[in-house]
Amino acid sequence: MIKAICVGHSTYDITVRTDEYPSPNNDIRFIKKVGCGGGEAANIAYMLCKWGIETSLCSVIGADNYGNIIKKELQSVKADTRYLEVTYDNDTDIRMTLLNSSNVSKITYTLADNYTYLKKYDFDFTPDLIVVDTFDINAAKAIIGQYSKAIKMLYADKYSSNATDLCKRVNFIVCTKEFAEAEAGMLIDFTQTKSLIQVYEKVRTKYDNAQIIITLQEHGALYCINNQIKVSPAIKTEVVDTSGTGAIFRAAFIHTIMNGGDVEKAVKYGNIAAGLSVSKVGARLSVPELVEVNKLYEQNY
Repeated sequence: MIKAICVGHSTYDITVRTDEYPSPNNDIRFIKKVGCGGGEAANIAYMLCKWGIETSLCSVIGADNYGNIIKKELQSVKADTRYLEVTYDNDTDIRMTLLNSSNVSKITYTLADNYTYLKKYDFDFTPDLIVVDTFDINAAKAIIGQYSKAIKMLYADKYSSNATDLCKRVNFIVCTKEFAEAEAGMLIDFTQTKSLIQVYEKVRTKYDNAQIIITLQEHGALYCINNQIKVSPAIKTEVVDTSGTGAIFRAAFIHTIMNGGDVEKAVKYGNIAAGLSVSKVGARLSVPELVEVNKLYEQNY
């Protein structure tokens, strides 16, 4: 049995839909809302468990109703919640999203009393896989450093010196387009294939210790196999909500790697899973079933 540890952010996500963004100084009331657990590391942990990898989540939640909901959701897929730390000083972080249904854009706010980080890094097992995001840098470094033989993946979304330091410590860097552009010091122009190659090469030159995958949202993902830089296109689906697609891509990607797939197969699985997820509202609620992703992979590849 593969055993994994996910380290990073947990939130409670609240999403409301509107036909247009409110204008200033209006008192707007939303009747319907969608609520579920969220956060990059927590979403990856949830999906890995749902897809059959025994996963422990190392994160901080508040001693409140939202924290209890997050814990129960994780336990519903048999996630190991023993390493969730509960803080009594601050409430669970809340991520609020206003989703514009007319053009599928969104505005997201994260509300926190104060960001709270892990205090303990001790485990009673040796993980085969460690997944970290850029939220709790000290915990990520400490846990990565304890297990030299584990496969390690970084979810790199926001560029910072701390994030680049983590990049040097992992086997797989699955980063956003924005992170890659900041790292490369240039922008990707989708009308110019050369710019995709240049950005990828600049990032790869800095981190030749790791396999690098750059997610491109509706354009798919950029990767390298057999020294060839390639783009795997996204699947065509009706887009309702893109929340959580990054975490869902990364969970599908690393699940495929840990089950013997190569990078190319893993990227395709990531694209399929992410593509299926955008048809539903709420990141945690849009995690697809593995059997559905397997079926689409077999039909298309």
